[in-house]
Amino acid sequence: MSKALIEIAQQLAESNKKLQLIYAFNGNGKTRLSREFKQLIAPKNNDIEEDEEAAQTGQPRNRILYYNAFTEDLFYWDNDLELDADPKLKIQPNSFTDWVLKDQGQDLNVIATFQRYTNNKLTPRFNEEYKISGTDNKEITIKAFSEVTFSMERGDDEHSGNLKISKGEESNFIWSIFFTLLEQVIGILNVPEPTERETNQFDKLKYVFIDDPVSSLDENHLIQLAVNLGQLIKSSSSDVKFIVSTHNPLFYNVLYNETQSKGGYILSRLDDGTFELEEKKGDSNKSFSYHLHIKKLIEQAVVENSVQRYHFALLRNLYEKTANFLGYQAWSELLPGDKKAYASRIMNHYPHNTLSNEEIAEPTPPEREMVGLLLRNLNQYGYWQQEQQNG
Repeated sequence: MSKALIEIAQQLAESNKKLQLIYAFNGNGKTRLSREFKQLIAPKNNDIEEDEEAAQTGQPRNRILYYNAFTEDLFYWDNDLELDADPKLKIQPNSFTDWVLKDQGQDLNVIATFQRYTNNKLTPRFNEEYKISGTDNKEITIKAFSEVTFSMERGDDEHSGNLKISKGEESNFIWSIFFTLLEQVIGILNVPEPTERETNQFDKLKYVFIDDPVSSLDENHLIQLAVNLGQLIKSSSSDVKFIVSTHNPLFYNVLYNETQSKGGYILSRLDDGTFELEEKKGDSNKSFSYHLHIKKLIEQAVVENSVQRYHFALLRNLYEKTANFLGYQAWSELLPGDKKAYASRIMNHYPHNTLSNEEIAEPTPPEREMVGLLLRNLNQYGYWQQEQQNG
């Protein structure tokens, strides 16, 4: 049943499941859903007096912690364009990093987490401020936590100059801050008696929404991240509920198996702009197949005569994966002989055509028919029969 994103957000909020795990392709609304959910749980208020009251009481801001692409907007680069010698990652003033880094002093844990997912030689350094304290003019060092520099350690007290790290490494650094915060919050809330907790600012926390924490990780680090997050979720003994969305099938599989989750879903965006949250039942979550999901999307497009250009890219992806599994040197070897030249041309043309003067709005009827033919051609291979049995 199709719904607006706000309706799906309401459905997630009303669930009594400890963890709801959502798979969706990029561009299908994961990040938008996280924002709709945040707005539902902690809406921005245009009433100044009510906003001030919310700030004083800690409500509704502390009802949800969420991580998505917009979390990264708190960080931006000063690239030292004039000298190109001292790039810094700036941190905009915010209560999120202030609590983790200043109040809790978790900078070393952030660094350790970051290096676990990247490189143990790649070292972040938070900036320092110098202030005069007392009447003796004694100078003390205070961490400012308003910017970060990165360098490669050489193991001999020497290190490279400041580096601008990759976008993937930057995302991992920001995730490391959030994960450290989450560890602290769960540990605090696991103390059953509120009066015995080190702080009460998270007593009202109800939800944690995490959208796609994986970015540019190799398979081993991806599995490690999923296991660490799964263990942290399992360790939570409070009433906080978790929602995690991802585009990565391996991350989905590992997190599902690690947590033995009871709530797995696929989020799809429909042609009319609405969305569908399809529940995955039972063991289908344990062997979640990206390939079978793609196959299902193409089959649906063929049945509904709604084949679009991107379906050719999905189809080619299926052929490449199948050829690799079966040991063929080229995916084109799987194409039916009498259609090989024509099929190869359109499957090469559509996925790789980026020239604006070659843009074609709609596939032709023969090209649409070819999608169905090529999909049926794959069914002859035992690989797909085995995948369907295991799925």
